[in-house]
Amino acid sequence: MRKCFQLLFIVSFFFYNCDRDLVKDEIHETDFNLNWSFYLSQENKEIATVLEKDYKAVNLPHDWVVEQSFDSTMVKDAFATGYLKGKGYGFYKKTFDVSSNENQETYILFDGVYNNSETYINGKKLGVHPYGYSPFYYNLSPYLNKNGKNNVITVKVDHSRFADSRWYTGAGIYRNVKLITVNKLHIPIWGTFITTPKVSKENATVSLKINIENNFSSDEIATIKTVLIDANNKQVAEEVSQIEIPKNSSKEIIQNIKVLNPVLWNIENPHLYKAITSVEKDGKSIQNYTTSFGIRTIKFDADKGFFLNGINLKIKGVCLHHDGGLVGTAVPKGVWKRRLQILKDGGANAIRISHNPASTEFLDLCDEMGFLVQDEFFDEWDNPKDKRFNQNESKSTDYITRGYGEHFQEWAQKDLRNVMLSHRNHPSIFQWSIGNEIEWTYPRNAKATGFFNNMSWSGNYFWSEPPYSIEEIKHQLATLPTEKYDIGKTAQKLSKWTKELDTTRPVTANLILPSASHLSGYTDALDVVGYSYRRVLYDYGHKNYPDKPIMGTENLAQYHEWKSIMERPFISGTFLWTGIDYMGEIRDPWPVRVQPSGMLNSAGFTKGSYHMMKTLWNYEPHIHIATQNIQKSLNKIDKKGNIVAKDSEKWKHALWEWQDVNEHWNYKKDEMISVEIYSNCNEIELFLNDTSQGKKKLSDFEDHIYKWGIPFAKGKLVAKGIKNGKEISEEIITAKQATKITLSSEEKNIKANNYDVAHVVLQLTDNAGNPVKTDNRNITFKIEGEAKLLGIDNGWKKSVEKFQSNIGTTYNGRTLLIIQAKDKSSEVKITASAEGIQSETIIINIQ
Repeated sequence: MRKCFQLLFIVSFFFYNCDRDLVKDEIHETDFNLNWSFYLSQENKEIATVLEKDYKAVNLPHDWVVEQSFDSTMVKDAFATGYLKGKGYGFYKKTFDVSSNENQETYILFDGVYNNSETYINGKKLGVHPYGYSPFYYNLSPYLNKNGKNNVITVKVDHSRFADSRWYTGAGIYRNVKLITVNKLHIPIWGTFITTPKVSKENATVSLKINIENNFSSDEIATIKTVLIDANNKQVAEEVSQIEIPKNSSKEIIQNIKVLNPVLWNIENPHLYKAITSVEKDGKSIQNYTTSFGIRTIKFDADKGFFLNGINLKIKGVCLHHDGGLVGTAVPKGVWKRRLQILKDGGANAIRISHNPASTEFLDLCDEMGFLVQDEFFDEWDNPKDKRFNQNESKSTDYITRGYGEHFQEWAQKDLRNVMLSHRNHPSIFQWSIGNEIEWTYPRNAKATGFFNNMSWSGNYFWSEPPYSIEEIKHQLATLPTEKYDIGKTAQKLSKWTKELDTTRPVTANLILPSASHLSGYTDALDVVGYSYRRVLYDYGHKNYPDKPIMGTENLAQYHEWKSIMERPFISGTFLWTGIDYMGEIRDPWPVRVQPSGMLNSAGFTKGSYHMMKTLWNYEPHIHIATQNIQKSLNKIDKKGNIVAKDSEKWKHALWEWQDVNEHWNYKKDEMISVEIYSNCNEIELFLNDTSQGKKKLSDFEDHIYKWGIPFAKGKLVAKGIKNGKEISEEIITAKQATKITLSSEEKNIKANNYDVAHVVLQLTDNAGNPVKTDNRNITFKIEGEAKLLGIDNGWKKSVEKFQSNIGTTYNGRTLLIIQAKDKSSEVKITASAEGIQSETIIINIQ
């Protein structure tokens, strides 16, 4: 009988997830993203004054800024925005029906609105929400029309402060929205918290903290039943509790459930369980609440580094901003999945969300794909940052740059709380970061180091220890005038709020001035201390503060960074700046539109730094060939005819952007070419047209880069390597004139659900099919079928062509097109054409 009940429960849960409306007495969670109307105004209008004819139809998520053209007239304002003008007031409106009764309540849940939003239902104001990165919800029930028909939800977004962050933010309702209807006796939104306090190979204790809310005007008795389901939809445990809840109140219960032979969540096998918690009243189920979770342990040791499930593991992390290139910040899940998979293939196992909380959808992907995540709360605390250029805070007082610092005192605890309640069941999250490079906004801390006002971003800061001794810094902190806000006190306040909601993960922060922060009270609030570009201080920190775990939380995607970590077991790992180029934080003149420090460019195409880190982060052998004219390269031919670095020490001080190299073999005859090979093979032999250019060993190159100097000749360049007895090879071939177009996509079949995407990569080729990377052409795409053009992007940092277009130019002979399915089955035919080149067609099936 028990087995029959379990089977019935699992089957009913399956149908519940397939069609929630079939379960009439349980929770109704509705996708609320479709069929909105949008109007953008440059004037601060009242909602009632916006005419119906001014609205256009949109689906959410939606970022209105990425729809604009790049604008060179923005000048310094573009340092933050990436030359996309996002100023304006956005109005979103949706008319909807809702089926509920007097025993139910209806909520709207926003995962993120950027920013300064006001929400109304049927003309009644529900509230305001300034922060663009924290989720929030409202109870609509008191204001819904009595018959449930023709309700109107309206959201006004004030983005007149369009340069209010140091990077591209986008604007609008750019994350998912849900409509949720529940019984008045229910588990509220974010109402469960799952931890695994005891974990072994034999068994694990899964502890569920469940909040039950009773909004009836009578006391209620409920039965709370939780069934645990593994990744194969097999029931592995269950627990039943009874609870009595007074009227108009809430109560918390804890269920401790033992799981035998648990499958642990890790980066290679991210096994996910589900806790299906049902609320029953009078023998009838009135709610099913599903919580996804993983069973795993984490530990940081000040001497030995990081441990996942008891196994020592180096954190191979990258920092990511929240834009997705041509889609702006309204990033479809499939776009993030492609980007994350490329990073994972390169050996990355961790993501730092910079410098704001992630979307729920992004965290779901990290759970599913096996990434560790540092979820970061804030880039500003008590004092503002300059949004155009770091350290010019005294000049950052104009209206358009006023950001979250204005709201921090009132909203920080609310936003931190919402983020944690929403995110804390994700097994991918292993650190909470309370702040990023906050120190320079507190003048007293900056002055105490003797450093920050005398530093060079290209020199002494990165490679020098602090000019002041520990005693001198203590003296400075004791004698410099106190300020309105104290960094140590604020850090401790944020840490306290964090630990009130979760003590299972360490609190950290990214410190730009750790020499002062270790003494100001800041690091007293941290369980793990993150150093920003301060690998030179790893030994200093470990020696002087031996009880504090230390790691790199913002570092350069260069060999010297990883080398310093591998030489120190007490350093847990790093987060490299950055995994992918992001818009904004411009440091170069027009037309540079991105911060080009990424291992991938904005189209998701790999760079030299990606291949370098792949050789360091993977055991499997890898070879990547890069070439450059010897004069333009970092190398030279010495008097003995050997290729050597022009500056033998330069690699030790390489900064954000990778050296200028090419991926082709197209030069002038006999032109001396520097060939660089990034590889983890123990030795490599290089061949030009089957003639050996010599065999070399990796151990002979201090900078971890194989080098050959070769006079150019047309043909084939082949590198053959060996690692741990396994042989591999890589080649590049001289291409002829571009005569063809090749289209490719990994997503040949996608769902007709308004969400799925297909990435189509275009590459120019010659008659033999060799990629042509030295010729660029204007491309026109034609799309036939039930798909939406999201845009095109060639990934070049200087490309300022409009994203939302079917016409664009290749870079290195390549560009990216992204389409999104509509809601009808269709065969989508995509044709690419260019003058003088044979057109090409690819078919994407939407089902």
